Amino acid sequence: MLESLYHQKKITMIKTMTRSAKIFVLAFSSFFFSQNVFAQSYSLNNDTSFLEVHGTSSLHDWHVDAQQQMGTADINTSDALEINALNFSVVSESLKSGKSGMDKNTYKALKTDDYKTIDFKLTKVNTVDKLTDNSFKVSAVGDMTITGVTKAVPIDFTFKLQGNQLLVEGEKPLKMTDFGIDPPKALFGTIKTGDEINVVFKAVYQTKK
Repeated sequence: MLESLYHQKKITMIKTMTRSAKIFVLAFSSFFFSQNVFAQSYSLNNDTSFLEVHGTSSLHDWHVDAQQQMGTADINTSDALEINALNFSVVSESLKSGKSGMDKNTYKALKTDDYKTIDFKLTKVNTVDKLTDNSFKVSAVGDMTITGVTKAVPIDFTFKLQGNQLLVEGEKPLKMTDFGIDPPKALFGTIKTGDEINVVFKAVYQTKK
Protein backbone atom coordinates (compact mmCIF):
# COMPACT_ATOMS: atom_id res chain seq x y z
CA MET A 1 0.00 0.00 0.00
CA LEU A 2 2.84 2.36 0.85
CA GLU A 3 4.46 1.52 -2.48
CA SER A 4 1.21 2.30 -4.32
CA LEU A 5 0.88 5.63 -2.52
CA TYR A 6 4.49 6.45 -3.41
CA HIS A 7 3.87 5.75 -7.12
CA GLN A 8 0.71 7.84 -7.07
CA LYS A 9 2.55 10.82 -5.56
CA LYS A 10 5.33 10.38 -8.12
CA ILE A 11 2.84 10.41 -11.01
CA THR A 12 1.15 13.49 -9.58
CA MET A 13 4.51 15.25 -9.25
CA ILE A 14 5.42 14.43 -12.86
CA LYS A 15 2.08 15.76 -14.12
CA THR A 16 2.56 18.96 -12.10
CA MET A 17 6.06 19.45 -13.49
CA THR A 18 4.80 18.84 -17.05
CA ARG A 19 2.03 21.42 -16.63
CA SER A 20 4.54 23.91 -15.20
CA ALA A 21 6.88 23.35 -18.13
CA LYS A 22 4.05 23.96 -20.60
CA ILE A 23 3.03 27.14 -18.79
CA PHE A 24 6.65 28.33 -18.85
CA VAL A 25 6.99 27.66 -22.59
CA LEU A 26 3.72 29.43 -23.36
CA ALA A 27 4.68 32.40 -21.20
CA PHE A 28 8.13 32.65 -22.76
CA SER A 29 6.69 32.37 -26.27
CA SER A 30 4.13 35.05 -25.51
CA PHE A 31 6.82 37.37 -24.13
CA PHE A 32 9.15 36.75 -27.09
CA PHE A 33 6.34 37.31 -29.58
CA SER A 34 5.20 40.52 -27.92
CA GLN A 35 8.73 41.86 -27.92
CA ASN A 36 9.36 41.13 -31.61
CA VAL A 37 6.04 41.22 -33.45
CA PHE A 38 6.29 45.00 -33.89
CA ALA A 39 9.94 45.00 -34.97
CA GLN A 40 10.30 45.37 -38.72
CA SER A 41 13.06 45.77 -41.30
CA TYR A 42 12.70 47.79 -44.48
CA SER A 43 14.69 48.49 -47.63
CA LEU A 44 14.59 51.65 -49.72
CA ASN A 45 12.55 51.53 -52.93
CA ASN A 46 14.54 53.47 -55.51
CA ASP A 47 11.65 53.67 -57.97
CA THR A 48 9.32 55.56 -55.62
CA SER A 49 11.90 57.60 -53.69
CA PHE A 50 13.36 60.92 -54.72
CA LEU A 51 16.21 63.16 -53.63
CA GLU A 52 17.03 66.57 -55.10
CA VAL A 53 19.90 68.95 -54.45
CA HIS A 54 19.05 72.61 -55.01
CA GLY A 55 21.60 75.39 -55.28
CA THR A 56 22.36 78.81 -56.70
CA SER A 57 24.91 80.33 -59.04
CA SER A 58 25.86 83.76 -60.32
CA LEU A 59 23.77 82.98 -63.42
CA HIS A 60 20.69 81.06 -62.23
CA ASP A 61 19.41 78.56 -59.68
CA TRP A 62 20.00 74.89 -60.38
CA HIS A 63 19.14 71.42 -59.10
CA VAL A 64 20.20 67.82 -59.66
CA ASP A 65 18.14 64.66 -59.16
CA ALA A 66 19.41 61.40 -57.67
CA GLN A 67 18.54 58.47 -59.91
CA GLN A 68 20.10 55.66 -57.86
CA GLN A 69 19.53 55.29 -54.10
CA MET A 70 19.66 52.43 -51.64
CA GLY A 71 19.17 52.08 -47.89
CA THR A 72 17.69 50.16 -44.97
CA ALA A 73 15.67 50.91 -41.87
CA ASP A 74 14.72 49.02 -38.70
CA ILE A 75 11.94 50.21 -36.42
CA ASN A 76 9.93 48.99 -33.44
CA THR A 77 6.37 50.08 -32.67
CA SER A 78 5.59 47.83 -29.71
CA ASP A 79 4.96 50.89 -27.53
CA ALA A 80 6.11 54.20 -28.97
CA LEU A 81 8.00 54.53 -32.23
CA GLU A 82 11.63 53.43 -31.92
CA ILE A 83 14.00 53.91 -34.86
CA ASN A 84 16.72 51.35 -34.34
CA ALA A 85 18.53 52.05 -37.62
CA LEU A 86 18.11 54.25 -40.68
CA ASN A 87 20.51 54.84 -43.53
CA PHE A 88 20.65 55.65 -47.22
CA SER A 89 23.22 56.10 -49.96
CA VAL A 90 23.15 57.94 -53.27
CA VAL A 91 25.34 56.89 -56.20
CA SER A 92 27.28 60.09 -56.87
CA GLU A 93 27.25 59.83 -60.64
CA SER A 94 23.51 59.21 -60.64
CA LEU A 95 23.02 62.90 -59.79
CA LYS A 96 21.70 64.38 -63.03
CA SER A 97 20.88 67.96 -64.03
CA GLY A 98 19.94 67.32 -67.65
CA LYS A 99 23.04 69.19 -68.77
CA SER A 100 26.15 67.15 -69.44
CA GLY A 101 28.54 70.05 -68.82
CA MET A 102 27.08 70.74 -65.38
CA ASP A 103 27.07 67.04 -64.54
CA LYS A 104 30.74 66.79 -65.44
CA ASN A 105 31.60 69.72 -63.15
CA THR A 106 29.47 68.19 -60.37
CA TYR A 107 31.28 64.84 -60.58
CA LYS A 108 34.64 66.61 -60.57
CA ALA A 109 33.68 68.53 -57.41
CA LEU A 110 32.42 65.31 -55.76
CA LYS A 111 35.62 63.44 -56.75
CA THR A 112 33.54 60.56 -58.02
CA ASP A 113 36.57 58.66 -59.29
CA ASP A 114 37.46 58.05 -55.64
CA TYR A 115 34.13 58.41 -53.83
CA LYS A 116 31.30 56.52 -55.47
CA THR A 117 28.50 57.26 -53.02
CA ILE A 118 27.12 59.92 -50.71
CA ASP A 119 26.07 58.28 -47.44
CA PHE A 120 23.88 59.07 -44.45
CA LYS A 121 23.59 57.01 -41.25
CA LEU A 122 21.31 57.91 -38.36
CA THR A 123 23.27 57.95 -35.10
CA LYS A 124 20.92 59.49 -32.53
CA VAL A 125 17.22 60.22 -32.17
CA ASN A 126 16.62 63.26 -29.99
CA THR A 127 12.83 63.51 -30.01
CA VAL A 128 9.83 61.79 -31.60
CA ASP A 129 6.59 63.77 -31.59
CA LYS A 130 3.40 61.99 -32.59
CA LEU A 131 1.38 63.91 -35.18
CA THR A 132 -1.29 61.28 -35.95
CA ASP A 133 -1.67 57.56 -35.27
CA ASN A 134 0.76 56.77 -38.09
CA SER A 135 2.90 59.88 -38.54
CA PHE A 136 5.64 61.44 -36.42
CA LYS A 137 7.97 64.41 -36.35
CA VAL A 138 11.53 63.27 -35.67
CA SER A 139 14.52 65.35 -34.58
CA ALA A 140 17.75 63.43 -34.94
CA VAL A 141 21.47 63.47 -35.71
CA GLY A 142 23.25 61.48 -38.38
CA ASP A 143 26.65 61.04 -40.01
CA MET A 144 26.76 62.47 -43.52
CA THR A 145 29.71 61.38 -45.65
CA ILE A 146 30.57 63.26 -48.85
CA THR A 147 33.91 63.02 -50.70
CA GLY A 148 35.22 60.91 -47.82
CA VAL A 149 34.49 63.63 -45.24
CA THR A 150 32.07 62.66 -42.46
CA LYS A 151 30.17 65.27 -40.47
CA ALA A 152 27.56 64.85 -37.74
CA VAL A 153 24.53 66.82 -38.91
CA PRO A 154 21.27 67.56 -37.07
CA ILE A 155 18.22 66.78 -39.16
CA ASP A 156 14.44 66.97 -38.79
CA PHE A 157 12.06 64.85 -40.84
CA THR A 158 8.55 63.46 -40.89
CA PHE A 159 8.13 59.72 -40.48
CA LYS A 160 4.96 58.03 -41.68
CA LEU A 161 3.85 54.40 -41.50
CA GLN A 162 1.67 53.44 -44.45
CA GLY A 163 0.82 49.77 -44.93
CA ASN A 164 4.04 47.91 -45.67
CA GLN A 165 5.87 51.19 -46.25
CA LEU A 166 7.45 53.89 -44.19
CA LEU A 167 7.96 57.35 -45.65
CA VAL A 168 10.83 59.58 -44.53
CA GLU A 169 10.47 63.13 -45.81
CA GLY A 170 12.28 66.40 -45.19
CA GLU A 171 15.00 68.77 -46.31
CA LYS A 172 18.43 69.72 -45.07
CA PRO A 173 20.57 72.79 -45.88
CA LEU A 174 24.30 72.11 -46.14
CA LYS A 175 27.48 73.90 -47.15
CA MET A 176 29.68 72.25 -49.73
CA THR A 177 32.85 73.62 -48.17
CA ASP A 178 32.04 71.81 -44.90
CA PHE A 179 32.78 68.60 -46.80
CA GLY A 180 35.89 69.83 -48.55
CA ILE A 181 34.06 70.57 -51.80
CA ASP A 182 35.02 73.55 -53.92
CA PRO A 183 31.76 74.93 -55.37
CA PRO A 184 31.82 74.15 -59.11
CA LYS A 185 32.60 76.86 -61.66
CA ALA A 186 31.88 77.12 -65.37
CA LEU A 187 32.93 79.17 -68.41
CA PHE A 188 36.47 79.71 -67.15
CA GLY A 189 35.25 80.73 -63.71
CA THR A 190 32.81 83.40 -64.88
CA ILE A 191 29.86 81.39 -63.52
CA LYS A 192 30.25 80.53 -59.86
CA THR A 193 28.12 78.19 -57.78
CA GLY A 194 26.98 79.25 -54.32
CA ASP A 195 28.35 77.36 -51.33
CA GLU A 196 24.97 76.63 -49.76
CA ILE A 197 22.78 73.81 -51.05
CA ASN A 198 19.46 72.38 -49.92
CA VAL A 199 18.80 68.63 -50.01
CA VAL A 200 15.10 67.76 -50.42
CA PHE A 201 14.15 64.11 -50.00
CA LYS A 202 11.32 61.64 -49.72
CA ALA A 203 12.64 58.17 -49.07
CA VAL A 204 10.18 55.30 -49.39
CA TYR A 205 11.16 52.16 -47.46
CA GLN A 206 9.30 48.87 -47.88
CA THR A 207 9.24 45.74 -45.75
CA LYS A 208 11.84 43.20 -46.77
CA LYS A 209 10.53 40.01 -48.32
